[in-house]
Amino acid sequence: MSVIFMRLTAKAYAKINLSLDITSVLPNGYHALNTVMQSVSLYDTVTVDTDAENLALTCDRADVPSGDGNTAFKAAAMFFEAAGLKKAAKIHIEKTIPSQAGLGGGSADAAAALRLLNAIHGNPLTDEKLIAIGAKVGADVPFCLKGGTCLCQNIGEVLSPLPHTEAYVVIAKPQAGVATMDAFRRFDAGQPLRRPDNDALLFHLANGDPRAAAQFAANVFSELVPLPEYVGLRAKLDGCGAFWSGVSGSGSAVFGLFDKKEDAEAAAAAAEKKVPFVYLGKTMPTGIEIL
Repeated sequence: MSVIFMRLTAKAYAKINLSLDITSVLPNGYHALNTVMQSVSLYDTVTVDTDAENLALTCDRADVPSGDGNTAFKAAAMFFEAAGLKKAAKIHIEKTIPSQAGLGGGSADAAAALRLLNAIHGNPLTDEKLIAIGAKVGADVPFCLKGGTCLCQNIGEVLSPLPHTEAYVVIAKPQAGVATMDAFRRFDAGQPLRRPDNDALLFHLANGDPRAAAQFAANVFSELVPLPEYVGLRAKLDGCGAFWSGVSGSGSAVFGLFDKKEDAEAAAAAAEKKVPFVYLGKTMPTGIEIL
């Protein structure tokens, strides 16, 4: 079923990587991941309008590509092909999630575009088909379609939901960004000194104990792509009471999880003295919220 001239908007929530390991390099050159991701309340706003003759994308930030260099545009084009529909929609993105931060902003936008287009056209594609499309667009897109707390494996398309980790979150991003492809090249050139204990991590998360799980977490990129701010930022967050802290994705954002709002507020205030972008919010049980 096709719906003509319909408009929907969604919040596309960012993600953090509670832990991130690369387990192998696959024959096709892709890296096999073992990562626990968590949705957070920081979001971009994505609007899809079907009052259009073709597929077009705009953004409120001039540095964001508007054509097939944009992950949301690619995802939308693949949706129309899979659903057997004419490529006709206007997609507009209002950015809040910073780029080159390891927070999955582009992936969140792509996931939201897929969800919105599917809803507008009467849900012609199953979740499995949407996830398959997402995996072709980017490793974080399948998780962003699902959201919450989740183990993501292989190239990101193998998803295993975990009990929701409920906490206040502080995200601090240094001025410098980190390009994801550069981070993977650094991994290929040299192995990290510390990797997560994935079995112990998952045991405690599956049993609903993220505080115990935190001690077994690690991010292989945090040592391979070191920024001077990493150690100081994590020390600030930990000193204010974070029960879990780390680098998200390939960086450059650092996060801390807190039980108490006042501790998170103190951590955010301390981080604001060090870096230009600081966000205080909460973990979320979903990756996309259609408004």
